[in-house]
Amino acid sequence: MIIHVVKQGETIYSIAEYYDKSVERLILENGIDNPNNLVIGETLVILYPEIEHTVEDGDSLASIAESYNTTIIDLLRNNPYLSNRKNIFPGEVIVIKYRGDKIKQIATKGIVYPFVSMDTLIKTLPFLTYLTVYSYFYTNQGEILGNDDMEIIQTAKLYGVAPLMMLTTYSTSQAEEIEVIHNILANEEYQDSLINNIVLTLSRKGYYGVDFNTPYIKPDDRPLYVDFIRKLSSQLRARGYMFVISISLSVFELLLNIKYPDLQYSELGVLADSVIIISYEFGFSFGIAPTVASFDTIRNLVEYMVGHISSDKIDFGISTIGYIWSLPYIDGVTRGQSLSYDSVIDLAREVAAEIQYDDVTKASYFQFYSQNEYIVRFRDARGINAILSIVPTFDFDGVALWNVMFFYNQLWLVLNSQFEIVKIASTSSQESSTS
Repeated sequence: MIIHVVKQGETIYSIAEYYDKSVERLILENGIDNPNNLVIGETLVILYPEIEHTVEDGDSLASIAESYNTTIIDLLRNNPYLSNRKNIFPGEVIVIKYRGDKIKQIATKGIVYPFVSMDTLIKTLPFLTYLTVYSYFYTNQGEILGNDDMEIIQTAKLYGVAPLMMLTTYSTSQAEEIEVIHNILANEEYQDSLINNIVLTLSRKGYYGVDFNTPYIKPDDRPLYVDFIRKLSSQLRARGYMFVISISLSVFELLLNIKYPDLQYSELGVLADSVIIISYEFGFSFGIAPTVASFDTIRNLVEYMVGHISSDKIDFGISTIGYIWSLPYIDGVTRGQSLSYDSVIDLAREVAAEIQYDDVTKASYFQFYSQNEYIVRFRDARGINAILSIVPTFDFDGVALWNVMFFYNQLWLVLNSQFEIVKIASTSSQESSTS
């Protein structure tokens, strides 16, 4: 894998010629919407096929997969543009395998809202082991408020992806969130109600397990929280459900090296089947985006967690979202707006910005003026590759992606070129032929 950074004067044609790639394949692989107007500083991922197949009359994805002793899922990973098509056509070239050995097997957890575009979801599912639906909410008396998500659950299973139910507090502020979890922890009747409602929802919806998002816990409540997690874990495991705990640190906590050892991370790691460590801010936030934290700060957090939780139980969280802020940045006042990668590139093109790369944070950025001054920070292929390097370094089990509401071509190119993505659920109707 090569990551190319577009320079002044380069075109998609000159880049393709330099790397001895076809222009069409370069555009397809990177999902380039405007190939005739590349942005200075944007990245392109260069991969070389080891085995290709030219479609002939009568071919289907099923027959091609069988001929090369591979799977339809692998074909869709290497050719994601085929996911939303019903037919393949004679003369098309399909990549069977790219050059290079995979580093290791990993599990991938993608997080989506219930209103995800089904086209985007179908294109993404071949790259996922688990799909976490955000979010089910629990009240301070243990009731659960759910989603209209049956189509998502059923579609995930068709692609061999195990659906997980994410559970968070029903609140409109951190203060309310703290009070909700406090009420649950202080009352065993509410705890039992919550656990019963979790089990009922998992069974009724057909979920594979639950991802319990850990909010901020007051110091006096932390021993009670561990006791509750112990009870919840016992009930879920007895019924064969997977139990995931998400530990979400704000960037403020990350930058100030704030940790909560009285949460007994070591025991949480034993009680859970998987622990997600992620730092992210939501779409329209008054917080600081993960791209502001230095790479060394992220590694320090990772090293601390590995000292308490077995590395084969850790999924490292990666934020796929970029942010734009007006300047000067005022903490608690300035509102950051989230942007997809494609939106970032479109904006840079629109304002004629040149994208820069910050090696300290492994993030890309640019600034521009439009009545006010603005700054945009995001991770392109360089940043994604740097963050993914943590996985083999610490021998993590996998990665969790916040979020997969849009299809991020470069993310999947970088990840798929280096890792073998595990599937734990069997596929069904998607294995039918595409002809």
